[in-house]
Amino acid sequence: MKPDDAKAEANVDDIDRIIHEPARLNIMLYLYVVEKGDFTYLLHKTGLSKGNLSVQLQKLEQSGYVEITKEFVERIPHTLASLTKQGRRAFELYKETLIDILQASGS
Repeated sequence: MKPDDAKAEANVDDIDRIIHEPARLNIMLYLYVVEKGDFTYLLHKTGLSKGNLSVQLQKLEQSGYVEITKEFVERIPHTLASLTKQGRRAFELYKETLIDILQASGS
């Protein structure tokens, strides 16, 4: 199979559903460009509620895409999130898959 044939075969079923959900995609986008992001940073950047952000981070953590670190700074809880190597690679594959699908569709 030629490389172009592989792109032509890319379809929506190849998209990573964990990342593709809009709230999680938004989180992944912001974490991809920073080494670590704290909960407040992600809260403001994504526009999600505290509860929704927490749930989506848990799902990304369970998938192995995000690592959550909880610490105390001057006795105040501080939550940091960062992409794991697996998460960074999954995001790169997600981007490649979307590009392949768009190219195959003639867009």
